[in-house]
Amino acid sequence: MADSLAGKLLLASLRITEPTFFRTVVFVCAHDAEGALGVVINRPLKGEAVARHLPRFEPFASEPAVLFSGGPVESAAALALGRWKPILDIPTPNLIVGRTGLLDLSRPIEELSGSLAEVRLYAGYAGWTGGQLEAELEQESWFVVDAMEDDIFSARPETLWRDVLQRQPGRLAMFAYAPNDPGVN
Repeated sequence: MADSLAGKLLLASLRITEPTFFRTVVFVCAHDAEGALGVVINRPLKGEAVARHLPRFEPFASEPAVLFSGGPVESAAALALGRWKPILDIPTPNLIVGRTGLLDLSRPIEELSGSLAEVRLYAGYAGWTGGQLEAELEQESWFVVDAMEDDIFSARPETLWRDVLQRQPGRLAMFAYAPNDPGVN
């Protein structure tokens, strides 16, 4: 296995045309020889307000304050990414990129509220078994790029795939302008 991709973004390449991952941006939360786990960060579930599903996190929910479809695996399970304030009043959490990491949703909100800056909540996740993601990378199904914390908490998730590609150097940026159906080009 190559280096861990935890903390990176996977952007669906033009090879992925099936609806589940078409033009998705996946934030990789964990990756090792056993497999990988990430969440799709650009699929808000319209009408699924955080206040309705996990009201204790509503004061911290970044806009849009809705649940996101984190991926096709265990869509009834909730995951959360939190960005911590610069000065923490709690033991250091397991950070993935910058001040952002997975939250333990079983902890009382009172333990987190003084240190938590914002939260994004996901229904389900994207998962790969050992070697599966590496095989997809060899097939050029994903572009791997550095994540910025603001990507995870973007107020415009519906344009995130294009926005992230546009800031990439070289030829990778040109993919941001590809039509949804390359056949109409």
